[in-house]
Amino acid sequence: MLRTRIAVSVAAAAAGLAVLTACSGVETAQPVVAPAAAGGTGGGQALNGANNGQVGNAAPASNETKLVVADVAEVGQVLTDQNGMTLYRFDKDTAKPPKSNCDGDCAKAWPPMLATGDVQVQGVDKSMVGKVTRTDGTEQVTVGGWALYRYAKDTKPGDATGQGVGGAWYAANANGGKAGQAAAAGESEAGAVKLSASKIDGLGDAIVDQNGMTLYLFQKDTKKKTSACNGDCAKTWPPVLSNGKVELQGIDSKLLGSIKRQDGSEQVTIGGWPVYTFSKDTKPGDANGQGVNGTWFVIEPAGCKVGSNPATALGQQQQQAPAGSGAASNDSGAGGTTY
Repeated sequence: MLRTRIAVSVAAAAAGLAVLTACSGVETAQPVVAPAAAGGTGGGQALNGANNGQVGNAAPASNETKLVVADVAEVGQVLTDQNGMTLYRFDKDTAKPPKSNCDGDCAKAWPPMLATGDVQVQGVDKSMVGKVTRTDGTEQVTVGGWALYRYAKDTKPGDATGQGVGGAWYAANANGGKAGQAAAAGESEAGAVKLSASKIDGLGDAIVDQNGMTLYLFQKDTKKKTSACNGDCAKTWPPVLSNGKVELQGIDSKLLGSIKRQDGSEQVTIGGWPVYTFSKDTKPGDANGQGVNGTWFVIEPAGCKVGSNPATALGQQQQQAPAGSGAASNDSGAGGTTY
């Protein structure tokens, strides 16, 4: 069951109720377009660490697997491995259940900390330590359910150059949470999800997550019931998972809900629609997923796809970019399958 903390004015709440009414009954059948090409992993900007083929500390100097709490300048107490290298966690992973969403090129930039036998600890509660099986069958160390990684651009003990990369990578602390003041300021409660009403140039009102990343709905989903985006689709379109806690700002609490995904995780819904981020959005304000395949659309605070709510559609149409300039074309010509 979701526990919700709301930060919204009385006026905003009233407005939310109004647009909810306006949005009801707007659902219309959309043409289903055969998947075009696209790819991408959950790594986003973080993939910069693999530039020029640099793999960095992918292989530990020792065969021992050990977690140690250490002090790192400007970050504070963090988890390190047996060689003193800083360990990180990825916001697009999940802790309940534990799951890594960093594979392929992402895992070259952020080598996973693999378990080789029993994991030794120093300054870490052994009960917090676990393992998760990766897509290649290897076992990755977790703390507090969060998978741990090194960063290819860290070259010596005490480096923490991966802190804050892509707004999604942070040094991990002894509980698996985010280390450092910057990380603490970015999350009001460990593991909390925060959804806010925002505006996007050329589109208008939209919902963004706690990192400022645009959220989307998928019209092949079944409202309030199931997600049709799993497997490779969920790598391209990572679902927003609740971990039991969701904060809202500028969004009516009556619109908030959740569904169970195929893997047992809990996905946030707004207005009945499961919500997602897009792996090709690399910074706040990006909306490269708008209109992809005629089935993916930015979701607005009323729980509708952008442009379908009569209360706001006119103003958004006036802001729309010229026809043909949408992000759907960004996916054409790339290898693989897109969703």
